[in-house]
Amino acid sequence: MITTCGSVLRSFARALTGPRAEPVLMFVEGAAGEGKSHLLQELADLPDAPEPARRWWRCGAGGGPSEQDGHRPEATLWLVDDVHRADEDELRRLRGVLEGLGPGSAAAVTYRPEEIEVPGLPLGGTPMTYPGRLTVLTNRLAPWDEERVRRATEEALGGSGCTAEAVTRLHERTGGVPRVVVDLLAMVREQWPAFTGTAAEVDAAGVPPRLAELVLSRTHAVPPEHRPVVWAAAVLDGPAGRDELAAVSGLGAGTGTGALLGALEGAALAELGEGRYGFAVPLAASAVRATLPGPVRQDLHRRAANVLSRRQPVDWAAVAGHHRAAGEGHRWLRAVERAAESAEASGRHEQAITLLERTLALPGLPPQARARLAPLLARNAVTGLRSDQTVEVLAQIVQDAALPPAVRGELRLDLGLMLCNQMGRSHEGWQVLEVAAGELRDVRSVLAARAMAALVTPYWPGVSVDVHRGWLIQAVAAADDSGDAAMRTAVLANHVGLAMSCADPEAWELVEQLPVQSTDPACLRQAARGLCNAADSAVWLGFYERGAGLLAAGRDLSARSGAPYTEHSAMGTRLLQQWWTGRWLGLDKRCEDFVAATADMPFIASDAYVVRGLLAVAQGDWGEARSWLSQQGTFGTEKLPVPLGAAAAGAVIRLALARQEVTAAAEHARAAWKVVADKGVWPWAAELAPWAVEALARAGDGAGAHTMVRNFAQGLGRRDAPAARAALVWSRAVLTETEAEASGEASAEGRRSGLLEAAALYGEAAAAYGELPRPYSQALTTEGAARCAIAADTEGAPDDEGASGPVPDAEAASRPAPVPEEDAILPVLAELESCAQRFTDLGAVWDAARARALLRTRQPVRKGRPPGRPSHADQLSPREEEVAQLAVSGLTNREIAATLHLSPRTVEQHIAGAMRKTGALSRRDLAHRLDATP
Repeated sequence: MITTCGSVLRSFARALTGPRAEPVLMFVEGAAGEGKSHLLQELADLPDAPEPARRWWRCGAGGGPSEQDGHRPEATLWLVDDVHRADEDELRRLRGVLEGLGPGSAAAVTYRPEEIEVPGLPLGGTPMTYPGRLTVLTNRLAPWDEERVRRATEEALGGSGCTAEAVTRLHERTGGVPRVVVDLLAMVREQWPAFTGTAAEVDAAGVPPRLAELVLSRTHAVPPEHRPVVWAAAVLDGPAGRDELAAVSGLGAGTGTGALLGALEGAALAELGEGRYGFAVPLAASAVRATLPGPVRQDLHRRAANVLSRRQPVDWAAVAGHHRAAGEGHRWLRAVERAAESAEASGRHEQAITLLERTLALPGLPPQARARLAPLLARNAVTGLRSDQTVEVLAQIVQDAALPPAVRGELRLDLGLMLCNQMGRSHEGWQVLEVAAGELRDVRSVLAARAMAALVTPYWPGVSVDVHRGWLIQAVAAADDSGDAAMRTAVLANHVGLAMSCADPEAWELVEQLPVQSTDPACLRQAARGLCNAADSAVWLGFYERGAGLLAAGRDLSARSGAPYTEHSAMGTRLLQQWWTGRWLGLDKRCEDFVAATADMPFIASDAYVVRGLLAVAQGDWGEARSWLSQQGTFGTEKLPVPLGAAAAGAVIRLALARQEVTAAAEHARAAWKVVADKGVWPWAAELAPWAVEALARAGDGAGAHTMVRNFAQGLGRRDAPAARAALVWSRAVLTETEAEASGEASAEGRRSGLLEAAALYGEAAAAYGELPRPYSQALTTEGAARCAIAADTEGAPDDEGASGPVPDAEAASRPAPVPEEDAILPVLAELESCAQRFTDLGAVWDAARARALLRTRQPVRKGRPPGRPSHADQLSPREEEVAQLAVSGLTNREIAATLHLSPRTVEQHIAGAMRKTGALSRRDLAHRLDATP
């Protein structure tokens, strides 16, 4: 239960070895349950103490040795437990034994310092004569820290029940006293397997019987006229000052002080800090409260509410709890309101949400109170980071016909915002917002403008951009009519997002109009949201440097103005920017940390899910990729914002193409394209278009692929959207390449001309991506250009298609390709080699392997190399290393074969060779062996 100090054990060991060893006396003090008896058992188990020489003495149990036992000739280890229970006669005999300890003997004496008769003198008031040769030690046992409680919890409940929340609550309620921790864990274990590791479940377990018996017996020992001071401490349930205890107990200053002294002397209460008193084990307060008669308890709570309302700063949540326990309903609700307002003002939105949810969920709440508290809940939930329960509470409240129309409209507005922004239920949220706009139009123009402004936001699927523009006109008019500066800023913030998403020329001018220097906190929060909206839209457009500046300003303003939801949304934008600009080092961990930090509201982390999935695709971890791209089942991908859904769909289509699942890829492409087309924000097609066009073209739907490219080009028009313009050129390159390949041998010259045209288009796209910069997209399009140029200059066109455009079949790939006599292809090969290295530098294992495979099948034999295959002895060959890296990333043999232009049989042989050379026993073991290879 507790580990003793190694130096103490060594001192005892020295005392028990040899006739010259000097005697040792150790006093061990510790409160009830802190492990004194356990320490004695550890000392008894010292190997240097022979069994007959151990002498146990449990004080207060009757009997015990005489003084002459201290003069025994043989070495003796005395283990004296609970000296605080000894009477005067037993103490006299014990002093005699300790004064007579001879060489090689030792004694350990334990006691509770709070229960000894004379404070500081465990052996009573009679002085003891310590022999000069005697070494006297003191060991003060301390409660467990939180880490030790965590280990005990894990041992008792296992990993699933050992949550940080449960451990913290266990440590708080038990004070870290080992015996209480163990007993409470035993009671918690009785809830298994229902126990999920929440603080509420720890509280619900109750008070361990041993602790309850101890604290109640000590309370009963306090004279009846003084017990109210103990009751007051139980009701206050935390460290309190002397005057506070006197006031809550009703005893008054003079009598209260005397009562407190008596409670301290009897160990019913303890001094917890300078001038602060309460129970040594916080959980003990519950046991005392449970014994109080109802009227007495209510009076104590009423006085406690009055006392706590005079503390500064006032803990209004605690005051509210005392008013409710006192039966003062009106004061309780007013205190709840003040507590929520205080938490909101200081940015503690989650605390306000929890308190308000719990209050509003209670039956029989007066309508007036519900009308006051519900908007507070909604406001905090929209600004902060909501819980699912908030949505359910608000959904029930808005059905209350007794609510004033303005209140109901306000609640419906906030409910709609949460459904859209934080729950991902955009279709449902849109309908709620439309109803709210109608309800508020004639009663509260400010809130009506807010609802209309929310309907301006273009991210959600299912509504055309023209509808959003129509709501913008109404929102601007309503905000102007309201005369409210914060509402005008809110409308402007959403106007910025809409204009920037559509790449409207006025977007950057609108950003400049955001009142970032306002002194109104509400205006600042809306301005922060506008900056973050602009940053997100700019990043999707491809303005990465300008977007980074807007993002930094928006995050800073969000933090300063107390807008955690906006701040978290900005974090998602930052992950997207890092993905596109090639800052991949540690990006997977940053995504996973963000997802973990927002586990109870996964929709807010949707950017992180998608970025993590895109990384997994590039790294060849396709099983993980599908899991991340599908949001790990936390919510449907169809609920994603349109641009994010398009990016995720593009990755899923790419995976299907890599696996030769062409029909499925085409079906997914048509469905995803329809979402973007219905929305009409064409810059958002950038991450989908190249893969969707390839899917349709490879599935034989050339007309559909042409329509996609044409619609994409018409939709973009002359808009300044760099990422989309590069993607449009990429899409044209893909279409040109697939059409050239489809022409077959019937038109060799036409095929060659088409491939060269595709190579030029890929090169143009690569240059455009290089300007942004987007290194991964640049490398992919550079690879495409090289692939087409090589195919155009190679006799014997390949038949099959690979993961990222047409590739040679397995048999052709296994033979050295003819090398043109001219040197025109050499720069292409050099560019392809550089491209493969860029993939490697980024960490795109799958792409690097594919590029090197293409390079190897077309590269001429180096001069000076002896004929035949090179010998690699026990070292992995380059091909074996490529195959092994893809194998440990999770690809199947067939998927590796498609990537590297090999047959599955050849892949199998390379994996076997890699396992033999590294000594790996399995693919998982192969991963460890490759990591260990210098």
